[in-house]
Amino acid sequence: MKKLLTISLAALMGLSIVAVDFADAARARVVHRGPRGRTVVTVRTGHPIRRSMHRVVYRRPSAVVRVAPAVFLPMVVWAPAVVARPAQDRMVWQDSETLYREEDWAETVFDSNQRGSRLFLDVRSGRVQFDFAEVVFENGETRVVDFANGTRGPGFYSLLDFRDGRRVDHVRLIARSKSSESRIALILER
Repeated sequence: MKKLLTISLAALMGLSIVAVDFADAARARVVHRGPRGRTVVTVRTGHPIRRSMHRVVYRRPSAVVRVAPAVFLPMVVWAPAVVARPAQDRMVWQDSETLYREEDWAETVFDSNQRGSRLFLDVRSGRVQFDFAEVVFENGETRVVDFANGTRGPGFYSLLDFRDGRRVDHVRLIARSKSSESRIALILER
């Protein structure tokens, strides 16, 4: 009986040591750049782009979207033109994102909620392939800019002009890095 009790206690102690090792292993975290799940880009009825949509990693699930697209204005086909950066005092808003090749296509929502007249795209590093952008204004009007899956390297590009000084609620951008890592930014001029 003593032998059985001794073996049982030894087995229980061995299990508790294994449990402690598992507890330590549970605390170790693997850090991933961005979310791991992929989903197909969803578009609303009336969206002007008719091609099949990419499977994307959704980069900013907590981005604030106050206004959903209600009316799609005529689509703009992007004609990339490198332009001069506006003076710092003319910039009312900017936001940036780093894209990684391993993620492939990514969907990023840039929360603006600012009034301006021109929107710029700044490829700060790497090469980026762009699908489309949706610029959603405060009244729900949405202007889709079609990049036609074009690839661009570093440069400061004009994205969209709206001379009437409109409030941009948010910008939704579908893109992927063709370099190991690419940095992009959106800038709104007053």
